[in-house]
Amino acid sequence: MSPSQPSLFDDEPVPPAPPAAPERPDLERLAHSLPRGIRFGTSTWTYDGWTGDVYHRSYRGPQPARRLEEYARYPLFRTVGIDSAFYEPLSEDVLRAYARALPPGFGCVTKVWDRITAKRLSQDPRWGPLAGLLNPDFLSADLFKEQVLGPHERVFKEHVACFVLEFQAMRGKDLPDPTEWADQLHDFLRQLPKGFRYAVELRNPGLLTDLHGAVLREHGAAHVFNSWTEMPPIGAQLDLEWTFPAGFTVARALLKPGRAYADAVKLFEPYDRVREKLGDLRADLVRLVVEAQRRRLEAFILANNRAEGYAPGTIRAVVEKWQELSSS
Repeated sequence: MSPSQPSLFDDEPVPPAPPAAPERPDLERLAHSLPRGIRFGTSTWTYDGWTGDVYHRSYRGPQPARRLEEYARYPLFRTVGIDSAFYEPLSEDVLRAYARALPPGFGCVTKVWDRITAKRLSQDPRWGPLAGLLNPDFLSADLFKEQVLGPHERVFKEHVACFVLEFQAMRGKDLPDPTEWADQLHDFLRQLPKGFRYAVELRNPGLLTDLHGAVLREHGAAHVFNSWTEMPPIGAQLDLEWTFPAGFTVARALLKPGRAYADAVKLFEPYDRVREKLGDLRADLVRLVVEAQRRRLEAFILANNRAEGYAPGTIRAVVEKWQELSSS
């Protein structure tokens, strides 16, 4: 994962408007079969391997704003995960460019800057002398409101589906006990403005407790169903009684449980096709869609290339599997 935001335009001439997307009646039918509140998308979107399927014009470099314009026209995509915001807050200029690229009402799932969610700062050089130390701004509501929420509220509010607070695995003495964690999270969430939606993604299975769920429910925050190295499968998370604590839900199909991120990158680059079908993951996501429908919840379901090798293919397979189930 790149720790910095890619250049929006890479100093290149503006390319022509995207050509008319080829007719894809199969994808259109799948998209129309989905309930309006079920929103599939991907975790980031600047991948050359998607050319010919998602993208139909040439790009040099990431050019995220220009690609986002085409991304939002892909029939199965109704949301997108803005993961680069984890590494630094998005500026108003970046957000304006994204807003210009998106159709009205297209909501984004934005990760929160890790300066707010990291208990201990990583060894990344971006932290300078603070690298490797306890984070003095861990769960700082004031920093969140100033650096993250403020720019979104001013220029991107229409496109904010929710903010995801990703808490990476805490180790040793940095790992709080479940009661301490619940108190810390409660104190943070109670300070956040009510006009936005928030979702919490944990990477420590031991913190998936009823007490944690009670805090989410009290503040109307969603649990993020995540498929990750050290986390139980999404199906096991669905079995917990408290994992639908809000009026919406979020899922992120990131990795095969037990697999390291770096190993997935080696296996799946350049992300141009599905290379490993994860039947259990697909079944869990279908089950989540069914449960969200039953509860009448809006669901934001994001697939990552590192799950099966090709996020658009993962989404299509899940939607097909859901359609087959719903029509039987």
